[in-house]
Amino acid sequence: MYKFISWNVNGLRAVCGKGFADIFTELDADFFCLQETKMQAGQLDLEFMGYQSYWNFADKKGYSGTAIYSKHTPLNVTYGIGIDEHDHEGRVITLEMDEFFLVCVYTPNSQDGLKRLDYRMRWEDDFRAYLCSLADRTDANGIKKGVIVCGDLNVAHKEIDLKNPKSNRMNAGFTDEERAQFTNLLNAGFIDTFRHFYPDKTEIYSWWSYRFQARQKNAGWRIDYFVASENLKDRLEGAEIHTEIFGSDHCPVELTLR
Repeated sequence: MYKFISWNVNGLRAVCGKGFADIFTELDADFFCLQETKMQAGQLDLEFMGYQSYWNFADKKGYSGTAIYSKHTPLNVTYGIGIDEHDHEGRVITLEMDEFFLVCVYTPNSQDGLKRLDYRMRWEDDFRAYLCSLADRTDANGIKKGVIVCGDLNVAHKEIDLKNPKSNRMNAGFTDEERAQFTNLLNAGFIDTFRHFYPDKTEIYSWWSYRFQARQKNAGWRIDYFVASENLKDRLEGAEIHTEIFGSDHCPVELTLR
């Protein structure tokens, strides 16, 4: 059994002052993936007994960034997706394990006024192609490896995935274009693992604005995901969203794999 956690911490140094180490220890994951670390190399020495860590920093200081803590030694580690346009913001880390690839991603936000939506569409196409290329890779026995993608994907897929869909339609994260791209990913052979277990569950979110007392009112969005390739479907054991955990404007999400 493998336990995976993904959490957009919105500044790792900030969340370290809000009990991150205790939360990390309590969740006791095999793989703990972070997004929006907002760090540069050498700014924080944060290691945990029994874990190796892998970091991808943005060129721009205090921006973006991803990390993975792993109890298991990977066969290979890569950073980015091999396309220069996308690989300066520290958004992707991939661990190749014996049976699967684990991809930690922080998807670009389309931003206010959708000024980055065109770029986001190029990202979506290129990132999906990258995932599909991983899904075609085989293990030592010639069997296709699974692919597990986790992180802040910056999209609420369906109306069920956010509190106020009508007033947010065509806002960043809930545009028709972004939602269609998530559908394209699922149609390419991937599973939204939370909806696999809870197809109709409502009012469970992973992000809340810091404004308007959104978290107290549970006026949130489900934009943090574990997405798995179809060949892992029979190994999916459970999915959870840890709405009880604070420290960021996002909460951790979880996947267990048998």
